[in-house]
Amino acid sequence: MTEVDLIKYPLNQAYITDCIFNNMHLLNIEMYSSTICSSSFVFANLENADFYKADVSYANFTNANLQNTRFAKSDCIKTIFNSANLSDAKLVAALFDNADFRNANLQHADVSESTFENVLLKGAKLTGVRGLEEAFIKSINIGTPEQPNILIGGEARKWLEVMSN
Repeated sequence: MTEVDLIKYPLNQAYITDCIFNNMHLLNIEMYSSTICSSSFVFANLENADFYKADVSYANFTNANLQNTRFAKSDCIKTIFNSANLSDAKLVAALFDNADFRNANLQHADVSESTFENVLLKGAKLTGVRGLEEAFIKSINIGTPEQPNILIGGEARKWLEVMSN
């Protein structure tokens, strides 16, 4: 896909798995209700993109610009957001199961009603994260995959609240 100019094409309800979008400029792209599993968006510019109700499980967004992007009601199972910019993102009612947010910028993101289970957060910037009181925080890992430091339930929520202030 890196040779195709996709910016003028909405990709709503698309089935595009195992595709490479690395280094692409996809500002304002619409991919809501799409299945984008196992695709790679490394260093992609996806500012203001719309992944509403998308399945981005196993996708790799390492170093991607996802500022002000909407992942509301999305499935993010084993999705990699390592060092991604998710500032001001709308992550409302999303499922984050075994997602990797290490060193990601989540400043001012809205996580209302989202589920966090086995989520890696080491080095993540969490200042101003909104909606934590409405989120379902099951477990987070503030360590590394090799040396985990797992926080569960109330302990995880408390850590997130402290880090968001």
